[in-house]
Amino acid sequence: MSAATGSRWLRRAPGRARPGERRKRFDRIADGALFGICALAALLSAAVIVAIGYQVIHGAAPAISKFGLSFIYETTWQPNFGVFGAGSLLFGTLVSSLVALAIGAPIAISIGLYLSLLAPAGVRGVIGPLVEMLAAIPSVILGFWGILILAPFVQGTLEPWLHDTFGFIPIFGAPETTGASIFTASLILTIMVVPIVASISRDLFLAVPREVQDGASALGATRWEVVRGVVLPSTASGVVAASLLGLGRALGEAIAVTQVIGAGAAINASLFKTGDTLASRIASQFPGAITQLHIASLYYLGVILLVIGLISNLAAQWIGRRFDYRRLAR
Repeated sequence: MSAATGSRWLRRAPGRARPGERRKRFDRIADGALFGICALAALLSAAVIVAIGYQVIHGAAPAISKFGLSFIYETTWQPNFGVFGAGSLLFGTLVSSLVALAIGAPIAISIGLYLSLLAPAGVRGVIGPLVEMLAAIPSVILGFWGILILAPFVQGTLEPWLHDTFGFIPIFGAPETTGASIFTASLILTIMVVPIVASISRDLFLAVPREVQDGASALGATRWEVVRGVVLPSTASGVVAASLLGLGRALGEAIAVTQVIGAGAAINASLFKTGDTLASRIASQFPGAITQLHIASLYYLGVILLVIGLISNLAAQWIGRRFDYRRLAR
C-alpha cells in the first residue's frame, strides 16, 4: 500500500474525526456553554430581585396590615407614639429628585454633545474621564463637601439671590438660616446625576453614523440643525432612558442627602425649607429603630422606593418604544 493510500485510509479510519468535525463539535459545546452561562446570569439576577422584593415586603407586612394605603399620604412620623406616615418623605423624595433631574439632565446632555461632536480630541480625552470620575466620588464625601462648602454658599449667596429675583414664585420662598434644605440636597443629587447621563448620552451621540451627519451638512444644515434634526431624534429614546437612569440614582441616594437636607418633617412649598426623603429616613433611623412597628414602617418605605423604581423603569421602556415607533413611522 502506497503512502498516499495509507494516509487516505487513516483519514477515513473509523473513530477518527476530521479536524472540521472536531471544530464543529467544539463550537456546539462552546455555544451551549455560552447559552448556559448567560441564562444562569439572567436567572440569578431575577432571583436576586425576587429575593430582595420578598424580604422587603415580608418585613413591611406588619405596617402594611396596620396602616394600609393611608401610610402613603399621612405626613406624621412619630416613632415614640407608634404613628407613621410617608407623605412628607415621599414629597421630599420626588421633589429633590425631579429638581436634580431638571437641572442635571440638560447639563449632562450638553456635556455629551460637546464631548462627542464639538470638542477637539485632546480636550475630549481630558474632560471625558474627569466627568466620569464624578460618579466614583463616594456619596459620603459629597455629603461632607455639601456641609462644609455648598450649604454655606447656598445659604449666603444662592438662596437669597433666587428669593430676591424669583420670590414671587412659592418654591423660592424665604431661605433657611443654615443652608440645609431640599434645594441643597437637589444640588448634591445633580452632581450625582450628571456623570451617568453625560456618559451614556456621549456614547449614544457617538453611535450616530457620521455619514448621516455629513449628509445633512452637505445639504446646508448648520451644526445646530444637525444636532436638532439628526443627532437628537436618532438618540431620543436612549437619552430618555439615560435620564431616567439618573433619576433612579437620585431616588435611591441616602447618605449625602441625609447630610444636607435638614431632616424636616413637613411638606413646604419652598425648596429652601428642610425636608427628608424615603432613602434618607431609612438610612438614618433603621440602625436605631425602637419598636417592631418602627422597623416595619421603615421596610414599608423601602417597598415604596421599589415601586417607584419599577414605575420609572417601565416608563423608560414605554417612552423609548414611543420614540422608536415615531421614528419608524417617518
